[in-house]
Amino acid sequence: MPLFLLIFFLLYGGMHLYAFLKARAAFAFGAYAGISIAVFMLIMLFAPFIIRLSEKAGFEVFARLMSYIGYTWLGILFLFVSASAVIDVYRFLIFSGESILKQDWTYLKVPARYAFLIPLALSAGIVLYGYFEARDIRTERITVKSPKIPAAIGRLRIVQISDVHLGLIIREERLGRILQEVKKAEPDILVSTGDLVDGQIDNLSGLAELLKGISPRYGMFAITGNHEFYAGLEQALNFTEKAGFKMLRNEGLTIEGLITIAGVDDPQVKSYGLFRQVSEKTLLSALPRDTFILLLKHRPLIDPAAAGLFDLQLSGHVHKGQIFPFSIITWLYYPTQAGLAKLPGNALLYVSRGAGTWGPPIRFLSPPEVTVIDIVHAEQYE
Repeated sequence: MPLFLLIFFLLYGGMHLYAFLKARAAFAFGAYAGISIAVFMLIMLFAPFIIRLSEKAGFEVFARLMSYIGYTWLGILFLFVSASAVIDVYRFLIFSGESILKQDWTYLKVPARYAFLIPLALSAGIVLYGYFEARDIRTERITVKSPKIPAAIGRLRIVQISDVHLGLIIREERLGRILQEVKKAEPDILVSTGDLVDGQIDNLSGLAELLKGISPRYGMFAITGNHEFYAGLEQALNFTEKAGFKMLRNEGLTIEGLITIAGVDDPQVKSYGLFRQVSEKTLLSALPRDTFILLLKHRPLIDPAAAGLFDLQLSGHVHKGQIFPFSIITWLYYPTQAGLAKLPGNALLYVSRGAGTWGPPIRFLSPPEVTVIDIVHAEQYE
């Protein structure tokens, strides 16, 4: 945790310093304005900690207000730094061209004020758009054909929700919109692939009851994500089970001979030492091979040792970056950060973009989703 905090302050603090220097270069403001901006930025830098402490102290209204302000600022700052960096690269290329070719390219230069205002306007516009994109919950549909689904059943419908992040920002209204899409799909099974709750869950009264109103024929199943541990594992487990989910923690079960569902804990468990870790190979090898094996795993990482031991892995975690261009960074670590991918051994991986938001209450080029997976009988894998 100390290392994480150090990295956080270095990166986030560096972004604030960069934005401050760009603003000063653009407007050459005096000491009073500079101090005022610096104080605001300092508050925003510590906003995540202010939010958590104020909620713990019972100041929920203030914590929620600070969440919207602090995390929206985080989104604006990230987008500003990203756009401004592109302009800085352009300005550097112009400067280099002038120096190397001994020519005057003044007409191609971007003045310091415009180099600040253009990224600021762009980031503000994206944040405004992104607020509405985050509310535009889409239903994604995939069909998986398998000989392991009994012909008499024909089709088994699974609905996946992931990364809802119930907490200070995602509340009844947003959860209701998500569950409306779930109900429309009429699932046989509902699964949550982690981060159902966020880091702040001291008061989620009424939300569990909304989830419990879903009544799939064969039940509701969930796994831990990293945020279940941040929130406090016992508290998160109690909420999830109260909502009607069966928690699968490095275990599997077969449902009426139709399908076997296995769930593994998020690797964050290792940092807390709260549960005995079982290898995926050990877990999956013990499951019946004649049923369709569905693996619930929060992070879209594939264990090579478990290749061929499951039919479909459902994951989330990445949010498809949530805010472009952050998706470029997440793609470097998670090659499949959204959608369907084929794996060795006739297996598949599906990665949800998630239904909620973490941090900034916005999405850009990564709309939220509820996923409908129809597993249908086929004579052979296709």
